[in-house]
Amino acid sequence: MNVKKIRRLMDKYGLSCPIRKANPYRRMAKALRTSNVADNLLKRAFRKYGPRMVLLTDITYLPYNGIFAYLSTVLDAFTKQVLAYVTSPSLEVDFVLETVDILIRDHGAELRTRTLLHSDQGCHYTSYSYIDILKDSSLRQSMSRKGNCWDNAPQESFFGHMKDEIEISGCQTFDEVKAVIDDWMDYYNNERYQWQLARLAPNEYYQYIMTGEYPLPVENIPPIPEYEEPNDN
Repeated sequence: MNVKKIRRLMDKYGLSCPIRKANPYRRMAKALRTSNVADNLLKRAFRKYGPRMVLLTDITYLPYNGIFAYLSTVLDAFTKQVLAYVTSPSLEVDFVLETVDILIRDHGAELRTRTLLHSDQGCHYTSYSYIDILKDSSLRQSMSRKGNCWDNAPQESFFGHMKDEIEISGCQTFDEVKAVIDDWMDYYNNERYQWQLARLAPNEYYQYIMTGEYPLPVENIPPIPEYEEPNDN
C-alpha cells in the first residue's frame, strides 16, 4: 500500500499512530560522550585507607507523578556519610558539578591530596567540565569498569536502602520530592544507626574515628577499625 491509502484508511476508521519522540537526555549523553574514561584506581578497596580518602558518587532516578527527579550524591566509603548531594528536576550536567562544589565548600579542608572520587563511566563523569572541576579541586578521578556495578557497590547499596525507606509516589511537585530527600538525608547522617559503623550514625562514627570518644554509654566499646595511612607525597 502507498502512504495515501494508509492515511485514507486511518482517517476512515479513526486510527492514529503516536510518534515516539527522541529522548532529549540521550541526545545530551551523546553530545557529552568523550573518550576520557579514567582508570579504576580504587579496585574495590572501599575501606582500606580511612575517612575522606575514598569518595563514591553516582546519580539515581526518583520517579514521581509520572515524571522523574534526579539525585546526585557523594558518599564517604569509610564512614558512609553523605558529604554532598543535589536533587534536580533535570539531568543536565550542572547538578553533578554543583555536588562537587558543595563537597569542596563543606569538606574541602578534610580531604587529602590523594583522595579518590570514584564513579561509573556515565556521560556526566566523562565530560570535560567534570574532569576540569576535579583537577581544580585536586581530587583524583577513578571509574568503575564498564557495566560492573560491583566496582561502586557501597554507593549502589546506599541508593537501594534509601529507596526502600522513602515514599515519594504521592508527591505532586519537585519541591515536595526535594523536601522528602532533605529530611531523609538529615536522618541518615545523624540518626540512622548502622551495626557496621560501631552501632553509630555516620556523622557520629566519623567523630568517633577522629577523636576516639565513643558517644554511647556502653560497657564494651567497639574498637576503632584499622586502616592504612596513605602517603600524600
